[in-house]
Amino acid sequence: MAITLAVDCMGGDHGPSVTVPAVFEFLRHDTDCAAILVGREDDLRVAYDRASAEFGTRLFLQHASEVVGMDEPVASAMRGKKDSSMRIAAELVKSGRANAAISAGNTGALMAISRFVLKTLDGIDRPAICSILPSKRGSTYMLDLGANVDCTAEHLLQFGVMGSLLVSALEHIERPTVGLLNIGEEAIKGNDVVKRAGDLLRASGLNFQGNVEGNDIFKGTVDLVVCDGFVGNVTLKASEGLAQMISGALKDAFTRNLLTKLAAFLAMPVLKAFKDRFDHRRYNGASLLGLRGIVVKSHGSADVLAFRCALERAAEAARQRLPEMIAARMAAVPPAPTICD
Repeated sequence: MAITLAVDCMGGDHGPSVTVPAVFEFLRHDTDCAAILVGREDDLRVAYDRASAEFGTRLFLQHASEVVGMDEPVASAMRGKKDSSMRIAAELVKSGRANAAISAGNTGALMAISRFVLKTLDGIDRPAICSILPSKRGSTYMLDLGANVDCTAEHLLQFGVMGSLLVSALEHIERPTVGLLNIGEEAIKGNDVVKRAGDLLRASGLNFQGNVEGNDIFKGTVDLVVCDGFVGNVTLKASEGLAQMISGALKDAFTRNLLTKLAAFLAMPVLKAFKDRFDHRRYNGASLLGLRGIVVKSHGSADVLAFRCALERAAEAARQRLPEMIAARMAAVPPAPTICD
């Protein structure tokens, strides 16, 4: 299946200086894919013309006159910028010209625009943001990471279904293990929403392993961790802060004096392997699940390598026809049991 990606080239902290080279690297690596560069033609024309001879009919240019700012209010992006690169990329997916859209732009605006343009799948109340974190076993997927601060138990069930199918599609695991993030492993732990969500997940047919705690995320206890967007976003940001602190502490320790610099030189192969193993750039690309189309959010500060990883995740989700998988699975989910007083 030939895959075409609509790329918001103007989004993110760096714009076309990162997104365009990343697209070219991606196309060289994945020769079955095509890409549509979406953005201001004046900013993209030179690079597009130079690359046209190499990529031919696998590269297209779509003009969009407006750009959504990284700190722009969602309402302004929705109502005032109907010709933004972000919105045009989503509309290319809706029209069928592209199989997926990728942007490093404003997260709130991307979610709102994508939901407005593409709509949600039947059975899905709210789209969720799912991303991947490094773990002892390899990687762990987690959702929601900030799209939905307040969730019902039914929302958490929907997140479990969508996230499980994403892991199946990207990691080729037939029945991914699913855990519900809680303050303890026991079923009686947590607030009423979490306890009811646990009951729904147990009856869902998913490979549900029960409650998991925060330390299980990086142990790799399960393939997918389900939580509400408030908890997920706090966990994600705390993890990023811890990683930065450890990186800075190691750098300070190894550059303290001549002896520690020599130790750093001797340890260079181990340090490089450690850095590559936990390089956050290789985990870039959060999926906006629950939409009638594929949308992937790249980190705003992504460099070329990180943005290329987001493109790869979008292409694989498109190959696996992820929205169709979610729609079919949601249709088979039994209705939630009613609770009698």
